[in-house]
Amino acid sequence: MRMLTRLTLLIAALGSLALAGDHFLLRTAPSKIAGIAQRYGLTVVSEGQGSGNGLYVVRANQAAIQAAALDPNVITVEEDKTVVLPEAAAAASSAPALPLKTASYSGRVVFSAPTGSDAWLAQPAGAVINLPGARTFATGAGLIAILDTGVDPKSPLLSGVLRAGFDFTRNRSGGSEMADLNQSTTAILDQSTTAILDQSTTAILDVSGLPAAFGHGTMVAGLAHLVAPTAAILPVKVFTADGVSTISQIVAGIYYAVDQGATVINMSFSTTESSIELKRAVNYANSRRVTLIASAGNGGSQIVTYPASYVIGVGSTNNALVRSLFSNYGSSSVTLAAPGESLLTLYPGNHYAIVSGTSFSAPLVAGGAALLVQLAAGTNQSQAVQALTQALPIGQGLGAGELNLFAACLYRAVRSGDGTQD
Repeated sequence: MRMLTRLTLLIAALGSLALAGDHFLLRTAPSKIAGIAQRYGLTVVSEGQGSGNGLYVVRANQAAIQAAALDPNVITVEEDKTVVLPEAAAAASSAPALPLKTASYSGRVVFSAPTGSDAWLAQPAGAVINLPGARTFATGAGLIAILDTGVDPKSPLLSGVLRAGFDFTRNRSGGSEMADLNQSTTAILDQSTTAILDQSTTAILDVSGLPAAFGHGTMVAGLAHLVAPTAAILPVKVFTADGVSTISQIVAGIYYAVDQGATVINMSFSTTESSIELKRAVNYANSRRVTLIASAGNGGSQIVTYPASYVIGVGSTNNALVRSLFSNYGSSSVTLAAPGESLLTLYPGNHYAIVSGTSFSAPLVAGGAALLVQLAAGTNQSQAVQALTQALPIGQGLGAGELNLFAACLYRAVRSGDGTQD
């Protein structure tokens, strides 16, 4: 049976390699990689560290990788595919814009406001997910890993909870997304007056000169922090500011986050391509009692996306509980929904942003998972699902319905209080 399973995986891998590039993820015993590389003319580009040991990124042509895939010492092999943030993909697309101006990250409005923090804390989405009720139970604990473009390390409202993190796009310590800016683009964040927002003195910043996905990680972190202000945040930079990553970087980021003690991992990205190694990394995280959340994607379709279908997948609604036009839906990828239209969040340079997209629904759920960790240390993925799906049923292909943090916290508090196992 074990041999049959391995053969099935290799056949699937070989089938997908017909259209592959020249970088692949190859898993084998560390003692075997040198021999495999020599036999088939592979170049080892990098190797997994820590819990990712045994996984290698190799460069090879089609004939070489197909031959290597049949080697009895090779466990799995797959293309190291590119993953693009949905919002960045929308910005680069020539397709017609979605009906809502703020339907995606590309329609963001960035501004500077003296009272921005008050508006951020009191925004309508908080009431929709019953955040005030949840506050009677918890404010968050544990470590939320944000796998994204990085986070602004100087964000004042994240001071005290933000950890250093790691940058897998450069393979060095530090999870700052400011590293992707040069002197001219950094100056954009210092603008003071370009326009007026809502007839007030709040200046809108012209961020069109910044990379397509710059700020994405900080904005995601800001929403997780809104829900769970006393949980620590670990920035794991696996995307560039252009919104591009690879499966190998994402997988490395998951292993790193788990090994750093993350209790929650937020992944505000999606792809329609499945991945053996991504699923393996998710399983590893689950085995270490880590709860993983992912956005379902912004295609407005009933479609399977990854990693949402592997974890807690989150769709988007407006504040009236109507599914967002851009939100993917369906039981394959959506576990529940949360507000994802015109949310107010943090932006690099001590600014704020109004954004929409499932990328921004997901961290509200991730913050909710951190509330559960405070109520019951060691809360695992299954227990988090049981609590978070105590949601308001709204149909529309959005799983259990709209996130209700009060109900989730009440459920977890009662279950942990009476010793009930989920």
